[in-house]
Amino acid sequence: MTKPTLAISIGDLNGVGIEIILKAHEEISTLCHPIYCINKTMIDKASKLLDITLPQDIQLHNVVGDFSINAGLVDASSGRYSYDSFMAAIKLCEEKKADAVVTMPIHKEAWMMAGLEYKGHTDLLRQHFDTDAIMMLGCPEMFVALVTEHIPLRDVTKIVKYKMLKQFLLNLQKEIPKEKVAVLGINPHAGDNGVLGHEDMRILKAIKSVNKQLGWEQFFGPIVPDVAFTPHFRKDYHYYVAMYHDQGLGPLKALHFDESVNISLNLPIVRTSVDHGTAFDIAYQGKAKTLSYINAIKSAIQLNTRKIS
Repeated sequence: MTKPTLAISIGDLNGVGIEIILKAHEEISTLCHPIYCINKTMIDKASKLLDITLPQDIQLHNVVGDFSINAGLVDASSGRYSYDSFMAAIKLCEEKKADAVVTMPIHKEAWMMAGLEYKGHTDLLRQHFDTDAIMMLGCPEMFVALVTEHIPLRDVTKIVKYKMLKQFLLNLQKEIPKEKVAVLGINPHAGDNGVLGHEDMRILKAIKSVNKQLGWEQFFGPIVPDVAFTPHFRKDYHYYVAMYHDQGLGPLKALHFDESVNISLNLPIVRTSVDHGTAFDIAYQGKAKTLSYINAIKSAIQLNTRKIS
């Protein structure tokens, strides 16, 4: 069976991404043909800092740039280069030169310093493809899809409205058509029937409408958030919908930090990512773990297989 070709965006070069890439190259090369979106000058600088010899079979896709790598520091040059690497990987997929994109972590402040308007990978994908991309993170034991992502908590209830949530659930259903999904409430006690807020009534209305349209009870909720991730619920549900970032990702990372991946759904391309940040505090110290990256590679391969089957 022909191995797929994956375009790898290298993330912020001041962080742990390039170390993880080089450490894992031999293993992932047994699974796919990786193309790393970075030029020879920059990967040579990174490998020298890491004291790692570049593999002879490494394949690079040239991304223009030449700047000093400052381990653990936030700067505009590394931010801009991580963006350029990501856009190069997307283009490889659009031109059918790669089957999927796998991304290493970027630093949002570095993007801002570089004058970029996007709040992250998923926000960029959403605007680039003009579609409602869904951020879902997790592993086979538990996946969490986020209704809202990188926004202030005070704005969540302004955004999570009935029509918006209904469309989100329908988009998610297209990606996981046969999975039962637990939907979290937005208030403590899921609002206690309006005592603690009426926002959860919108969630209930959206769930009922979608389930009726589908003809079966795929979505369940709203579930009281503080019991949703107990063993009782997790034995029956492996997929969750969280209303905001930390509501879902706090429990997920407490339970499955090392092995989780980030998957972008409802897109014309396959994109997966590690489920961690740039880890500037351990950059270029040889301490970075590769498990999330390897799982992201495996997830990209599985999603691509499903897409073409």
